Amino acid sequence: MLRFSSCQAEIADEFCKRLAEFIGEKLSIPTEFIGDIPWQERERLLDRGEIQVCWICGLPYVRKKYDTEHGVRLLAASVMRHPRYGAQPVYYSDVIVRADSSLHSFEDLRGKSWAYNETGSHSGYNLVRYHLATTGFGADYFARLVESGSHESSLRMLLDQGIDAAAIDSTVLEMEFTKNPSLAGSVRTITILGPSPSPPWVVHDTVPRTIQSALRREFLSMHNDSRGRQILNSAGMLRFADVSDGEYDPIREMDRVAATVPWPLS
Repeated sequence: MLRFSSCQAEIADEFCKRLAEFIGEKLSIPTEFIGDIPWQERERLLDRGEIQVCWICGLPYVRKKYDTEHGVRLLAASVMRHPRYGAQPVYYSDVIVRADSSLHSFEDLRGKSWAYNETGSHSGYNLVRYHLATTGFGADYFARLVESGSHESSLRMLLDQGIDAAAIDSTVLEMEFTKNPSLAGSVRTITILGPSPSPPWVVHDTVPRTIQSALRREFLSMHNDSRGRQILNSAGMLRFADVSDGEYDPIREMDRVAATVPWPLS
């Protein structure tokens, strides 16, 4: 039995469940998608090897890579269908405000309220800290910081006027727009941060190498199968790409620079 899960946004769970079923059938291995628990517990189960295959953010990937206790290996990363991604395994962090907001640039956000999803997120947290560090804005740029817990929660807080702005994973935002088209007219992107390497699918190091190789093969060939293409299309994806550890060096560097901004938590 291979247990799959995702530490990405909850809106992607149905896609991940279908992917797990598809790959399991291709490999003739029973699979189970773990989706009825918080993402934090999913990550703990991955760390213990009780979840073997998982979709995680690039930031925890680079932090786990050299952790002998929580070691994982790369399988593949998504290539999104939208032209903005240039058919490459990258994504962005879209800084959004309400559509009727008077804010039009990141510079307008000084002294405003900001929601970040959680501190282990690249797109919602660390990339923003990196931007603050490289622009010289500093840790006290925002008047109020709120940890929302997820991209979806940040989006709801924005729409409910609980905060002024947030950075949302561009692929999550696109899935939300697909699910609820009217939402696209309710928010506006004022800054785009990135691109960054796409969040990878990883496999726990305890999985036999032969199965790791078979999993990688099925991810990378999924777009060649009619049912596989349909599953990918449902999430706005073209295919999965083969990625190497070195391709995540930009996130390592951004993490290093971001650490120079002691962003207070509130």
